[in-house]
Amino acid sequence: MKYLLGIDIGTSGTKTVLFTKRGAPVASHTVEYPLYQPQNGWAEQEPLDWWHAVCETSTAVIAKSGVKPSDIGGVGLSGQMHGLVMLDARGEPLRRSIIWCDQRTGAECDEITNKVGAEKLIDITANPALTGFTASKILWVRNHEPEVYEKCRHILLPKDYIRFKLTKELATEVSDASGMQLLDVKARGWSGELLTMLSIDPALLGKVYESPEVTGTVTAEAAALTGLAVGTVVAGGAGDNAAAAVGTGTVRDGRAFTTIGTSGVVYAHTSKPLIDPKGRIHTFCCAVPNAWHVMGVVQAAGLSLQWFRNTLCQAEIDTARQMGVDPYELMNQEAARIPIGADRLLYLPYLMGERTPHLDPNARGAFIGLSNMHTRAHMLRAVMEGVAFSLRDCVEIIRTVGLAPKEMLVCGGGGRSPLWRQMLADLYDTPVATLTSNEGPALGVAILAGVACGVYGSVEEGCDAVIKVNAPEQPDGVEGKAYEPFYGLFRELYPALKEGYGRLAGL
Repeated sequence: MKYLLGIDIGTSGTKTVLFTKRGAPVASHTVEYPLYQPQNGWAEQEPLDWWHAVCETSTAVIAKSGVKPSDIGGVGLSGQMHGLVMLDARGEPLRRSIIWCDQRTGAECDEITNKVGAEKLIDITANPALTGFTASKILWVRNHEPEVYEKCRHILLPKDYIRFKLTKELATEVSDASGMQLLDVKARGWSGELLTMLSIDPALLGKVYESPEVTGTVTAEAAALTGLAVGTVVAGGAGDNAAAAVGTGTVRDGRAFTTIGTSGVVYAHTSKPLIDPKGRIHTFCCAVPNAWHVMGVVQAAGLSLQWFRNTLCQAEIDTARQMGVDPYELMNQEAARIPIGADRLLYLPYLMGERTPHLDPNARGAFIGLSNMHTRAHMLRAVMEGVAFSLRDCVEIIRTVGLAPKEMLVCGGGGRSPLWRQMLADLYDTPVATLTSNEGPALGVAILAGVACGVYGSVEEGCDAVIKVNAPEQPDGVEGKAYEPFYGLFRELYPALKEGYGRLAGL
């Protein structure tokens, strides 16, 4: 029997999970590592921290499971997207990786837009220039650290650095490469035209594969450090959201998922490269060959509820500790007692600026309509509804490009809340379901590894064999109508406050 290994190189830590070919987790291990912020708005990590975490988690998982390394058919890699890893001629990192949430590259985004043109940039890469993407980070190093750029011989993404350490192959795959803003997303290959405009040598970039393709095999050196067998197949893998899509079975038209983690994501599969000309949602290649996805992002989804818990819910935290339950369970019970609309209290979840649909780093959170009659429970309900309204914003824009998901899966920590799931079902007017497995990206890339090593004939076949869905929350037509006037007003508030947000940022 073949086992499959999924490795998810995240921002807070690396999680490695060993699965059976039916998707059952056998053993799991996580190792955390630091994030460095040398200046306000900067975010960096050490690539070697990721590698050491992969070595430790892989070794631990194999030891816990008792599985022979030779019985592991393939390895799949998932990872935080957009991070810049620069290697010298010996394959050693030249500096810390500038990761996805770093905000230093505003001037470089302007430089990219001016050199390429806003419309042409969206036409090629399907997205406007954003500080989170990799291209602007490359230009920042060239502009501010020319001595580092001069020594650079290879540019990789975080998970692709791990691929290099495992296999010595310099490669990436289409889903993660889409977030570099150097890929022709429709053609699924590096854009020579764009690289020329930005004066980036294409020799710096790795070979681009499809996500379920074999990209290399584990070397003897890597096997000694990870416990894997020499020659184990390493699949292309996927960026974290594309990996989560496979891990939820979102691999056919009509399917979509919502993630409520720190941020929120609405992700829909499409067999055509559909692009929003305004750049409000992202279009990337997905992990299914010759398919794409569109994705809206809410910057502070679960973060809004976490902020509310940490700031205003110490009583719930203390009570939950005494009861041996999660504080969020008590918070959900309180919010459920408050009517739709929270007695005319609205919350804008823009704690960290916003991406979809506003693309405004200056936007900030706000309670609107706060009165003397409102309690903490009203504010809690308003926070949950505000996040749900923002996720509905994402769905509405996805519908404008021609996609109308018939079913919606929900994952992430917020997806465990029955109240939040019902809100989404009512606001989307679509059934909302959870999965029996919560392994997400690690399971997704294990399925991709299964395709690469021949366990499954295709990504779709692998998902059919592995993914199981719980009974969904059904939309309630009466409650759905009750939300509409509040959602309509919610959509009017950001335009009314936009100028003020800009002025506040300048103070």
